[in-house]
Amino acid sequence: MTAVSVLGTGIVGRTLAGKIASLGHQVVMGTRDPDASLAVTESSPRGLEPLSDWLGANEGVSLGTFADSAATGEIVFNAASGDGTLEALGSAGAANLSGKILIDAGNPLDFSDGMPPTLLVGNTDSLAEQIQREFPDAKVVKALNIVSAPVMIDPGAVAGGDHHMLIAGNDDSAKAEVTRILEEWFGWRHVLDVGDVTAARGLEAYVILWVRMMMSLGTVGFNVKVAQ
Repeated sequence: MTAVSVLGTGIVGRTLAGKIASLGHQVVMGTRDPDASLAVTESSPRGLEPLSDWLGANEGVSLGTFADSAATGEIVFNAASGDGTLEALGSAGAANLSGKILIDAGNPLDFSDGMPPTLLVGNTDSLAEQIQREFPDAKVVKALNIVSAPVMIDPGAVAGGDHHMLIAGNDDSAKAEVTRILEEWFGWRHVLDVGDVTAARGLEAYVILWVRMMMSLGTVGFNVKVAQ
């Protein structure tokens, strides 16, 4: 059993936490204010049920502050919104992230002008690079950001799983462990390492195209396959 931190309680955080807990791992979700999060009794504008109801149906997942979650987890998943990631990780605490694999599933999307979104950072920088600079002792691996939450944990639902997850990061051993997690926990058949953390610029920029494809296809259940 592995102790896992999932930072964020939105659809990505819930999807990852629920799946990981179902495999028998200890999962602590992190949020800014647990009491405030649990006090919400109405569904979110995007249709998410109240967090208290979701936790009641997912008894293997516990809730704490960002710091509580990061201190507990041996592996940390960033599932916070792109514009809230650095604040969430700052609340988690550098000491609680030091030496740990930090899987960054976030995207720096700017919805201030509606759909489709633009990027808050790009071209010469990325969210993953910002995280790595801010927390140099964490082992940041960009992964999972190129697909929707349901596909993250069930790649077999798309083309029988015959498509690729792309990852990037500076630490080869961390990327090897993330590849194992993707394969063994979530069922990914094809994981392609595209380089150091600067490659996250491309992975994050791709999501702008992903949104356009989602709008054209009318579904979030798709992904890309790398053929050669």
